[in-house]
Amino acid sequence: MTPIRKKRLLLIVLMVAGVSVAVGFALKAFNENLMFFFSVTDVAKGKAPAVKDFRLGGMVVNGSVKREDGSLAVMFDLTDNAEVITVYYDGILPDLFREGQGIISKGKMRADGVFEADEVLAKHDENYMPPEVAESMKPKKP
Repeated sequence: MTPIRKKRLLLIVLMVAGVSVAVGFALKAFNENLMFFFSVTDVAKGKAPAVKDFRLGGMVVNGSVKREDGSLAVMFDLTDNAEVITVYYDGILPDLFREGQGIISKGKMRADGVFEADEVLAKHDENYMPPEVAESMKPKKP
């Protein structure tokens, strides 16, 4: 093999290795930031990850919102008309948050069975419901 061909081969091998490393880093970052949606029933059945953040959606149960005095902390129940999960959130709730409304919250389950939310998202008008929540609220076929 001539010296020019050796240089070309080395350059091609280095380029392929560089692209492979870049693709590996991109896939790793994508996998770490991937967040799945679970309905209240899925979480109650233990299908949600125990240590990783996920999204939980459902309807806020009427009369379940409890606020702590002198704090932004709030606890409320979330349902999909089959199961109920208590959600704890310490922060400012969206203006459109209210009882009987569909929401999606992001966070993870605590050891005591309460979902600790890092973020709460509410619907933006009277007719809208997040697609994941609408799907989870449909009656289950046996």
